[in-house]
Amino acid sequence: MTTPLFLLRCVQLGISMGDMELLSIGLINDMYSESRNDEWKYAEVATQEDMDRF
Repeated sequence: MTTPLFLLRCVQLGISMGDMELLSIGLINDMYSESRNDEWKYAEVATQEDMDRF
C-alpha cells in the first residue's frame, strides 16, 4: 500500500491526523475493510436465540 492510498483511506474513515497517532496502520486497514462490509446485505442475520444455541 502506498502512502497516498493509506491517507485516502483515513480521509474516507474520517480519521484526523491526531487520531492517526493513536492508531496502528493495521487497525486502520481493519477499520476500512469492515466499513466496506457495512454495505453488504446478508441473507440471514443471527438472532439472540441463535447466539444462545451457539
